[in-house]
Formats: sequence, C-alpha cells, structure tokens
Amino acid sequence: MCESPSLLPPCEGAVSYYSQFGRVVGFTTAGPGKRFQKVLEEHLELLRWPSDLPEHKELSVKGEDGKLYHWILPSFFQLLQELVSQGIEFSIIFRTFGTDLPRLLKVIQQALEHGIHPLFPELPELKLSVDTTPGQIRCNTKGVILIHGETHLSTQDGERSLYRYLSSSQGLGGFQDHFNWWVRNTHTIMGGKPLWIDPFDSTIQHIFIDDNIHQNDDDTIVHPKVFLDPEGSETRTASTSELYDLCLIQTDLLRAISEPSYFTRCIQICMENYERNLGQHLG
Repeated sequence: MCESPSLLPPCEGAVSYYSQFGRVVGFTTAGPGKRFQKVLEEHLELLRWPSDLPEHKELSVKGEDGKLYHWILPSFFQLLQELVSQGIEFSIIFRTFGTDLPRLLKVIQQALEHGIHPLFPELPELKLSVDTTPGQIRCNTKGVILIHGETHLSTQDGERSLYRYLSSSQGLGGFQDHFNWWVRNTHTIMGGKPLWIDPFDSTIQHIFIDDNIHQNDDDTIVHPKVFLDPEGSETRTASTSELYDLCLIQTDLLRAISEPSYFTRCIQICMENYERNLGQHLG
C-alpha cells in the first residue's frame, strides 16, 4: 500500500506485512517489498563499518553478506554528545529481552571511559559512567520485581519505590526484561516492559525508545504505568497512542541510520510535548 517505508499505517485497518508473515527471505528481491530494495541497499551502506578502519571485534559485526557493519548505531553515540553539550541532565537505562546486555554494557564502558571508538574518540571527555552489572525485571500476576545487585524491589510494596529507584539512576546501566511474560501475554501491552510515569513530576521525564513500540495495544512492547496521584503508589495502564512522542518513541530505524541527530530530535519533541502536557492530559 505504501510507496515509501512507513512506521504508521497509511489508513485505518492497514497492518504491517511483518506482523502477518514475519521475516520473509527475499522480501526486497523477489517478494512484495521489491520496490524497497534500493532503500535497503542505501541504508546497509550507511551502516557499513568504514573500510579505511580496521575490523573492531567489539564495535563491528559481520553481516549475512560477510561485510562489516556497526554493532551500535553511531547516532546513539551522537545522542550522548549532544545531550551533554546541551547541558541536559540524563541517565540511560538499556532494557532488553535478549542476552547481549553484559557485552553491550562492557563495550559502551570501553567507548565512554577509554575512547576505543575510532569515530568518537572524544567520548571520555563526556565524563559518563557505566554500571556494567546487568539488572533483571521480572513480572508475574502479583506484580513486578526489580533486581540489581543487592537491590530487590517489588510493586507489592507499592509501585512508587521502583519509579524512585529508576529515577535516581546515574550514568548508563541496563536491565534484562521478562521475555516469557511478554509471550505469555501474547505480545500485548500487559506483558510489555513496565515503564512508570509520574505526570505530576516536573523534574524527571522517563522516555522509552524501542522499535517495537506500536500504536496497537494488542501488539506492543512497553507497558506504561501512569501514577494516579502525586506521590501516590497506584497506577493505571496508559495506551501507547496516549504517550506516543511524549514518553514513548517508536524507533524509525531508517532515520536512526541516516540521520546522526535522529535520537536527539526525538527526545527534544518528547520534552516539548511533556512540558505542555505536564499534569494535564496525563493526569
């Protein structure tokens, strides 16, 4: 239906090809995505590890075609530089269903503290710390449990404690979320990665960035839990569409590859929208 790639459906009732058929080999060569072959080739080229640089076992990865590519998007490191240069106080928490978190945190630490990234050698000047100890977030019918080192928090003691803990984060760190819980809830919002939002908090804004955020609560990866009262402990589930470009960013991977300041612009949009909506539409 679309002549160009799009995150959002072109009309009501339209669904993505991927949601119906999954990843199809040959989609852009012989399949219905043939019109996008050039787009794919252009962005793969942008993702290529520079040919004039030696292979870096931590920062580059070999693709299915045998060529070297960036393992971490350069626009992520660009984001760190721009947030610091703008004087924005921030913390970044990686949230993954996968098992690559220990490796990711270690590589990020080496880039930020030892300047190993050949394209961003000045990263150590940002003075950002990395906690390389992965945490865990687990869900069940009774609530959510957060584990990080010696810290064990549960929503059975009130959801506010988890919000405060995440709000107090410094530097960069990460948690492995509960993939089986998402599967058990058939990939719906209720099984997604929990995100606590206090619409009355004017000092801290939590923003979740994920390419699997969809404006379809039956198929999305984040479970936004919005507090009902200032300093209260009870929350409600907010729909993705309510928080889209406010506290939720659906990654446009093509733009994240082609535009170095993509993530920075997305966050600026969320900050502006949050300022306008503070204590009103979210409350």
